[in-house]
Amino acid sequence: MTERTRSRRDDRAQTILDAAGAVLRRGGGRALTIDAVAAQAGLSKGGVLHHYGSKDALILALVARKLAELREGIAACEAQSRPGPDGLALAMVAHLREAYCEDDDFSRALLIAAAENPEALAGYRAFVAERLERLESADPPGAGPMLFFAILGLVMGRTLGFHDIGGAQAEALFGALERAARALGPAPAR
Repeated sequence: MTERTRSRRDDRAQTILDAAGAVLRRGGGRALTIDAVAAQAGLSKGGVLHHYGSKDALILALVARKLAELREGIAACEAQSRPGPDGLALAMVAHLREAYCEDDDFSRALLIAAAENPEALAGYRAFVAERLERLESADPPGAGPMLFFAILGLVMGRTLGFHDIGGAQAEALFGALERAARALGPAPAR
């Protein structure tokens, strides 16, 4: 396969994922069908199936892309922090501040679609496990994971529509999360 052919194939795959995202935003998980994605992308059903052999494969690719964006966003913030569990926690809070309320409809629909696919949830589980492992070394014991779940609760509560916290109230929460992250220290040597 030539570089040009590979580039066109990658572009088409991204176009399909963009179209699937638009379908999710507009109609939720139930609207996500190969036919709807094909129509949105201006492709044939076979063209979509050539890149993603099933709806589940399409969901897996959407989850992978969303998690890659999340990892990249946190990594970019972490590059500006000091190393250690407090740096990771501060990076997570900083990224949350930047991305909070961004595209709740898409995130909600993707999460619901992924919940029907245990393989798609594996990516989320791995993300959580990676962060928890790094935060376990924080002092006092349990404070890093507790902070992670507070951040996760704020995000998931918003994503699932359990609350509509924004503005000054959200900023006060971010401030409290940031202070808690700054208070984390490395676990004492044994």
